[in-house]
Amino acid sequence: MNDKITSQVYNVIIITLIVILVIQLIPISKRTINAISENLLKASEWGLNYGDKGEQPDGNADKKYLEQYNAYYVGDEEEKVIYLTFDAGYENGYTEDLLDTLKKHDVPAAFFLVGHYIRDNEDLVKRMVEEGHIVANHTATHPKMSAINDFNKFKKELEDVEEMYSELIGEEMPRYYRPPQGKYNETNLEQAKELGYTTVFWSLAYVDWYDDNQPSHQYAFSKLLPRIHPGAIVLLHSNSQTNSEILDELITIWKDEGYTFMSLEYLKELDF
Repeated sequence: MNDKITSQVYNVIIITLIVILVIQLIPISKRTINAISENLLKASEWGLNYGDKGEQPDGNADKKYLEQYNAYYVGDEEEKVIYLTFDAGYENGYTEDLLDTLKKHDVPAAFFLVGHYIRDNEDLVKRMVEEGHIVANHTATHPKMSAINDFNKFKKELEDVEEMYSELIGEEMPRYYRPPQGKYNETNLEQAKELGYTTVFWSLAYVDWYDDNQPSHQYAFSKLLPRIHPGAIVLLHSNSQTNSEILDELITIWKDEGYTFMSLEYLKELDF
């Protein structure tokens, strides 16, 4: 009998605790949902959701929202403009070919460089600048920037690259920044803006960065051609042999489709 009573009491206690927990969780869940809705960019990795051919993809942050932080992933959906960008963590022998192709087609580009790239490839960096391309900031050491909460550490990642650029070129570095691997948070965007930077994500990219597993030309075109869209910020990696081989044809096809190529400087003139 005592065991039965004990069991009943135990069950009542457990049920009571569950009810109390559920009641408490309801407002917490609502608050959590609201917090998520209001702070979509607290911590994230840049991603895209592609729709129909020729349409701008949806990013995991709205372009109007990003603009308040001087951040962009795409341009005007009504203009057949392409912004061509390259990320470079190291040199693989293909950048000269890329620059030759850009010069042939009179296409401006932006090269987002990691610190040691500037130190190790001075002639290439000088050529980029001399031929009218933007040399932009991809951080000094290519860290996961969303894990950096300290403003001084964040600032140092950008300033170290600025110093290398200034010493080499003799002028201030253009204030464009791309977070490595697209890893960022809202604080990063605020910090970059405070430092005078425009944060640049992308609206078109494909897996092109593995040296030992380069995509075929066919695969590259299957990703890059159907997904092109007005206002596209295209991300390619300059260490890619495939990119160096297809860029001439790629630019030709896009021009034949009525696209023009603009510098990132034009982005800041847009009003979303």
